[in-house]
Amino acid sequence: MSSLENIRIVLGITGNIATGKSTVVSMLRELGAHHIDSDLVYRDLVGPGQPLLKKLVEHFGEGIVAEDGSLDRKALGNIVFSDPEKLKELDALTHPAVIKESDRRVEAIRSGVIVIDAVKLIESGHHEVCDEVWLVTAPEEAQVRRVMDRNHVDEEEARRRVAAQPPLEPKIAAADVIIDNSDTLADLREQVVDAWTAMLGRQVHQ
Repeated sequence: MSSLENIRIVLGITGNIATGKSTVVSMLRELGAHHIDSDLVYRDLVGPGQPLLKKLVEHFGEGIVAEDGSLDRKALGNIVFSDPEKLKELDALTHPAVIKESDRRVEAIRSGVIVIDAVKLIESGHHEVCDEVWLVTAPEEAQVRRVMDRNHVDEEEARRRVAAQPPLEPKIAAADVIIDNSDTLADLREQVVDAWTAMLGRQVHQ
């Protein structure tokens, strides 16, 4: 960890749904990285009484509010994952607020490797604040299985959610490193450690 005290790297981690992004981030945290999770930032911003939640309710209706007054993510998901236009509307409402709060949290960390973890890092333009961008990929069938297991949905719903994800080509074009999560956990860890070591090496030689 001490070797990270004299550097500051903002590392963007992205990938479509259920590619193993969280596993990669966990490995990076073990290596000493700080972590800004855009999904957790989003959850904070859609808690009871939050301005962003009020905007979403105005746009999508009272049916997206849970009993505790927070966002009912499942109800909202049922609306946006079946309608690409609704998903675009959601992104337009949420991305600016999430980016602003994520950047505030990044600025508060003065040294080390700071990971910004976001599914739509590139689509939102947030990758432009990053020194490097890593893209995590996985076979479609693996994504479907993970969505079924993680979100407790049937195969049809899982495939719909995977199909609703942005195309990979623009992500690949914008990424500095591709992490291929199609093999074993050991293989994934080796890729992460190799990419981490190379990134720190580039920083030293700048």
